[in-house]
Amino acid sequence: MAQARDMARRDEGYAREQDAGDALAWCRELFHVPPAPGGGPSVYLTGNSLGLQPKATRAAVEAELEDWARLGVGAHLHGRHPWLPAHESVREPLARLVGALPHEVVAMNSLTVNLHLLMVSFYRPTEARHRIVIEDSAFPSDSYAVASQAAFHGFDPREAVVRLGPRDGEATLRTEDIEGYLAREGRSVALVLLGGVNYLSGQWFEMERITAAAREQGCMVGWDLAHAAGNVTLRLHEWGVDFAAWCSYKYLNSGPGAVAGAFVHERHTRGAAEGQGSKAGGDAGALPRFAGWWGNDPATRFRMGSEFVPVASADAWQLSNPPILALAPLRASLEVFDRVGMASLRAKSERLTAYMESLLEARLGGRVRVLTPRDRGQRGAQLSLVVPGVSRDVERRLHERGVVVDFREPDVIRAAPVPLYCTFQDVWRFVEALAAILGVEGGTGGLGR
Repeated sequence: MAQARDMARRDEGYAREQDAGDALAWCRELFHVPPAPGGGPSVYLTGNSLGLQPKATRAAVEAELEDWARLGVGAHLHGRHPWLPAHESVREPLARLVGALPHEVVAMNSLTVNLHLLMVSFYRPTEARHRIVIEDSAFPSDSYAVASQAAFHGFDPREAVVRLGPRDGEATLRTEDIEGYLAREGRSVALVLLGGVNYLSGQWFEMERITAAAREQGCMVGWDLAHAAGNVTLRLHEWGVDFAAWCSYKYLNSGPGAVAGAFVHERHTRGAAEGQGSKAGGDAGALPRFAGWWGNDPATRFRMGSEFVPVASADAWQLSNPPILALAPLRASLEVFDRVGMASLRAKSERLTAYMESLLEARLGGRVRVLTPRDRGQRGAQLSLVVPGVSRDVERRLHERGVVVDFREPDVIRAAPVPLYCTFQDVWRFVEALAAILGVEGGTGGLGR
C-alpha cells in the first residue's frame, strides 16, 4: 500500500491534484511567468535570485512617470502617491513582513550599502572586542563588507573576521556550534552578522536562539535577510535583533537592483534626537552614524540648517531622498504580500519543498544529495542539490527544456519553488527534466506540458 502511494505521488496527476486544491493558486496569475523555449510557461525556480515581475508593476511605475510629466515638482505634494513621504508608504507593509514596529524599518539604498551604513553604528571595535562572526559560506558581498570594515578600523581581517563552518562531513552549521563559539569567545566578538537564510545551502538559521546567545555575551547582532525577507517568518523586534538589512529583488519581486530595506531596533532609536555623541554604550544618542538630509528630523529638515538632528526612527540612517521610480515596484509587490500573508505562504512553501524532496529521493535516489536541512523549520523555499560531476552544462540543458534554475561552483544546483507563483506541477517537471538529463529511466522528461 505504501509503495502504491509513493508511485502515485510520482505521477504528474498527483501534482495536478495538489495544484487544483491549492488555496493560493490564484497568486500565480498576478505575475508574468517567462515563456519556455518550446512555448508555454517556463518552470521558474530562481526567485531566490530574481523574483518574477508582478503584473501591477508596470502601472505603478507609469503612474509616477505620468505624475512627473503632469505635475513636475508639484508631485512631491500632489501626486497620486506624493513623493515627499514616499518611503512611508511601504513602512507598515515592510514592518509586517519582517516582524518589526513601523518606526524600526526604512526602505533605502541597496543591501550592501545598508550593511555598511549600519556597521558604522553597530560595529564599534576595541582591542579586546573587535571580531566579526559570519558563516563560512556567507554571500561574497558580506565577506567583502565585513573584511573592509575591520580593515577600516585598523584590524587585520584575517584575524578579525571569524568564519564559522559546518562540522567535517556535514553541509550546514549547527546552532549549538555557534552558541558554543560565542560561549567560549564571545567577549572578543563585537558583531555577529549572519545570513538569515544562507544563499548557498538554503539553511534558515535559528535566528532567535543565535541572537539571544550573542546578546548574552554583549555582542551586537545583525542579520542579512536577502534570502529571508518574504521567504520565512521573521520577528525581528521580538527576537531583540539589533539591526538587519535586506534586498527586495529576490522573494520581494521588486525588480533588478530594487531599493533595499533596513531594520534598527527601537532601543537604538528612542533617543536618536538627543545628540550624536561618540561614547560606547546602548543609548541611541551615542550611536555614530553617517548623516544625510533625509535622516534629519522632518520637523526641521526643510529649515535647511547645518546641524543634523536625527529622527527617532530607522529613518535616521537614510542619507538621501527616496528613489520614487524604485519604490513603485516595491509598493506593488508588498500589496501582494499583504493580501496573502506570510503564514499562508510559509505553509505552501513547506509543502512545495517537501514534495520536491520526496520526488528527488524517489526518482534520483543516490544521484543527488540535498544540502538543505531536511527539517522544514530550518529552510526556506529552496533546495540546494549536490549532483556529483555536474557542470553548467546541466543548467544549460535544463534551461533548454524550459526549467530555470541556477548553478553554483563546484557542483550545486539551487532550485527555489517560490510559493507565490510556483506550482506542484513545476516541481514535478523540474525533477523529471533533471532525471532525463542524468539518464535516469522511468520518467517522461517533464517536457512540453
